[in-house]
Amino acid sequence: MDRLIIALTSILLCIAINSTIAQQSELKSLDLNLSNYDYPYEVQFLNLHVQNQELKMGYMDVKPEKPNGENVMLLHGKNFNGAYWRTTIQRLSESGYRVIVPDQIGFGKSSKPAYFQYTFHQLALNTKALLDLLTIDKVSVLGHSMGGMLATRFALMYPEVTEKLILENPIGLEDWKLKVPYQPVEWWYQNELDKDYEQIKEYQLSNYYHGDWKEEYNEWVKLLAGWTLNPEYERIAWNAALTYDMIFTQPILYEFGEIQMPTLLIIGTKDRTALGKQLVNEEVRKTLGLYGQLGEKTRDAVPDAKLVEIQNVGHLPHIQSFEKFIKPLLEFLAQ
Repeated sequence: MDRLIIALTSILLCIAINSTIAQQSELKSLDLNLSNYDYPYEVQFLNLHVQNQELKMGYMDVKPEKPNGENVMLLHGKNFNGAYWRTTIQRLSESGYRVIVPDQIGFGKSSKPAYFQYTFHQLALNTKALLDLLTIDKVSVLGHSMGGMLATRFALMYPEVTEKLILENPIGLEDWKLKVPYQPVEWWYQNELDKDYEQIKEYQLSNYYHGDWKEEYNEWVKLLAGWTLNPEYERIAWNAALTYDMIFTQPILYEFGEIQMPTLLIIGTKDRTALGKQLVNEEVRKTLGLYGQLGEKTRDAVPDAKLVEIQNVGHLPHIQSFEKFIKPLLEFLAQ
């Protein structure tokens, strides 16, 4: 029996190794602004003069065949770009909404500046400039992960523009500085330089999906891993490090009480995402990223908030459990 178990274990290990090697062999180098990666809808660009330089901000502006007169803006997370909203865009568009999906500076098809002071205020300013270009003066804002932090900052800065706020597994629901020792940008930069396909997949598997992997998730691993093959990856890694510092040092949870518009929290309760877990001991690590508790705490902190918890789902409800995500979203938007 012991020999049989050992043999089966060896076979499973070989299968896993061969699968990883196959996935890595399929990787293609992605260029700085993802010009060799197709988005689900046409990408246009906003020219920005910011911090003494000329930058380009990519965005999708998807207009419905039968418009209902309402607009929804989707803000992506830290390790993603606008492309991962494709099913959400499609369903919202079919329901009559005009959908605006920017890639923030430093992400996706947008510019990766050699120098930039990243703040959520600056990203919100850039995003407002996009809405001004499109002559949109009212919008519901949906932010996922880091995009939830940005969506909150945008709503606080532009309450007259933000009709409704939707936060899907936002990070920043806890202040990591209270438990995690600060690391300089150079530390985050080196962390990014050391990344490869296997490390990126392992991080997402354990933090985003709570160990429940599906092959369809691999697309979002390949997007990041493909950049590591790029000769200009140092530029991408530097921007990633700067945005990690922004996230770590600019919490928004202390201002939740100032949110003026109706707010919907959509929380996958198996999410365990938190910055700096590797910098603390096991006892402290167990207290970080507990979304089953953080969702309720945030609902109680926001004056007019509703919480929808999705059980057995992690960091990406709109990818992991789309129907359970889109139903409460559409109901909330229609209210």
